[in-house]
Amino acid sequence: MAIPDENIHPTATGNAAKVVAEHQAKQDLVFYSGWFCPFNQRVWISLEEKGILYQYKEVNPYRKEKHFLDINPKGLVPAIEYQGKALYESLVLCEFLEEAYPNYEPRLLPVDPFERAHARLWIDHTSKTIIPSWHRLLQAQSIEQQDAARQELYEAQRKLAQQVKGPYFTGKEFSLVDVANAPWVAREYILAEHRGYDRAQVGDGWSEYAEHLATRESVIKTTNDKDKLQVIYDRYLRDEAQSEVAKALRAGRPLP
Repeated sequence: MAIPDENIHPTATGNAAKVVAEHQAKQDLVFYSGWFCPFNQRVWISLEEKGILYQYKEVNPYRKEKHFLDINPKGLVPAIEYQGKALYESLVLCEFLEEAYPNYEPRLLPVDPFERAHARLWIDHTSKTIIPSWHRLLQAQSIEQQDAARQELYEAQRKLAQQVKGPYFTGKEFSLVDVANAPWVAREYILAEHRGYDRAQVGDGWSEYAEHLATRESVIKTTNDKDKLQVIYDRYLRDEAQSEVAKALRAGRPLP
């Protein structure tokens, strides 16, 4: 039986559609993308930041077509084929792009080993605390659950904000910590409209930091029309979404 999530808008829209149109030619790197997915947008931002040549291919991960499952057995976006070899997982892919294209700038991870490790610690914080808290608030149904998840998210974001040198995490240079957070920052309006989220309540400079992320050119270029995203997120707001993230949260498991 088909699930409602299969019936998503089939293509990118708005600013993102223009970028897709520019990346249809065959390249050594093929980017398998789901336009709606924030994890996917991390890789897309990295590609656009570094100016790497890539071919864009849209995938509906809910349909689990054989060719895509051969590339990523998990059936999740994002994924890439690089010179005929497949890789997946958003942060793994972002680091791969750093290493496979060392002469492309900006460098999204610091050169200094200590600073690079420090950035990875806060990418880990993002993955283990900010993103799960964000999605718990999105899916929470009772007022009590929403209040608890909102405070949890504020605290997780506050800890990161205290580490931000400004305007970006490492200072003037946009980094992988910023990439890791930007897609959810760009979607904060959903939590503001439906879950009582207020960016200003985080404090410690989060509002300023978030504004810098949301208005970064690579983020704007890879963002889709709000009305199309709203259809996707309405399912999360009703806690009816069938994505692996939504199912993991309902089951109390770590995010995939």
